[in-house]
Amino acid sequence: MIVKFLHDKGLRSEHANTIACLTIGLSVASWLTSLKVEPAGIDRADRWGIFVATWPATWFGLGQALAQHERADSLAGDM
Repeated sequence: MIVKFLHDKGLRSEHANTIACLTIGLSVASWLTSLKVEPAGIDRADRWGIFVATWPATWFGLGQALAQHERADSLAGDM
């Protein structure tokens, strides 16, 4: 239901997979920024990096769900 809603709103599997790749870079950037800017040290930087690193898996999973929905749509349209 959520996947259909997102697909109807224009989100495609390519978009979700692109966002997933970008969040990998964001994870590294947040770790480096926290390490350099915050005086809390490497512990906080590690927590920021790990927190943001959970996002790619979510976006890759959503990309797979959207890809399956797109395949099902194309097969239904062929019949």
